[in-house]
Amino acid sequence: MKYEIEYIEKIAKIVTDNQLTEIVLEDGEQAITVRKESGGVVQSVVQAPVAQAAPVSSALPAPKEEKPQASKGTPIVSPMVGAFYAAPAPGAKPFVKVGDVVSAGQVVCIVEAMKLMNEIESEVSGKIVEICVEDGQSVEYGQVLMYVE
Repeated sequence: MKYEIEYIEKIAKIVTDNQLTEIVLEDGEQAITVRKESGGVVQSVVQAPVAQAAPVSSALPAPKEEKPQASKGTPIVSPMVGAFYAAPAPGAKPFVKVGDVVSAGQVVCIVEAMKLMNEIESEVSGKIVEICVEDGQSVEYGQVLMYVE
């Protein structure tokens, strides 16, 4: 199967419109990777056959090694990909800030995904010791949003 330019352009539009960083499609013999680099540039890499993936993967940046950190408390993680919002509306008071005490079930932020505002609740009671993302920042599934101690 050959990838048509229109097909690649549609995939690039999906990446841009949904604030994704990368899509990889494989059909057994060929693969296409559409990746948005920092600065909003969308690039695509078509390869055939899939078995020769080594040259493409060498072009990818090396994964970041995370240093083990001292426990900051219980993480509150994003259950989805979307945009992080610290307040219920622009200009409104944030749900929480560092130093606030929260109880289990209390809304601590919103993650917008596909135009739906999803309230994120704390699963534990405690004090907010760190907020790890900026208001309006894109977040990934499983990304730590804040820590509760």
